Amino acid sequence: MVVIEQAGTNDDLVIQLEDVYKIYQMGEQQVNALAGISASFSVGSFCAIMGPSGSGKSTMLNVLGCLDRASRGRYVLEGTDVSTLDDDELSELRLRHLGFIFQSFNLIPQLTVQRNIELPLYYLGWDSQRSAGRAVELARKVGLEERLGHRPTELSGGQMQRVAIARALANDPRILLADEPTGNLDSTTGEQILELLAELNEQGKTIIMVTHEPDIAKLARNRLHMRDGLIESIEKD
Repeated sequence: MVVIEQAGTNDDLVIQLEDVYKIYQMGEQQVNALAGISASFSVGSFCAIMGPSGSGKSTMLNVLGCLDRASRGRYVLEGTDVSTLDDDELSELRLRHLGFIFQSFNLIPQLTVQRNIELPLYYLGWDSQRSAGRAVELARKVGLEERLGHRPTELSGGQMQRVAIARALANDPRILLADEPTGNLDSTTGEQILELLAELNEQGKTIIMVTHEPDIAKLARNRLHMRDGLIESIEKD
């Protein structure tokens, strides 16, 4: 069992994976995208998942984010066994406990910055006044309070990623999942986004980030290397 810790303790585990497999049927052949992963993550930890193309790192992030179900094994998220949930319960768990940051931002182009940030709160049933207040608070946190009325097409790549981070924080999750969060950004803007993620981690957020770049992975205190659907090694600072 690999334990991803913060400050040398694993007393409060937010994620536990026990012998998790993800199997895809490709014609007559079975492909083990995950081939028996056992790992746990403590609250406040920061882990970079690395590996070559096809190693299973993106599949692992999708399983962790409840975007895909494990074929077998046990996944416990914030004390709840994910395998026991139906689709509606899974969506509710995802909405309340996880925040997502994607390489391609995944903003809705027809909506303003404010509305994009507010989107998770709509599904949580917040009223418009409370949602608006939260959006302003988060826009200020990521340095975009002057852009609340703009649409994504009027923003730079770095600004769009900041909106995506604000949206990921809207429901105040303990866990942030980031998939190549600087992949579409220039190096200077990417460094600014990484500084923001480091700040969020210092404030107590658990961050699990997929990246193929060693320089970016150095930001994390734990670096988990995958190959052929397995954890090959782990580095800890």
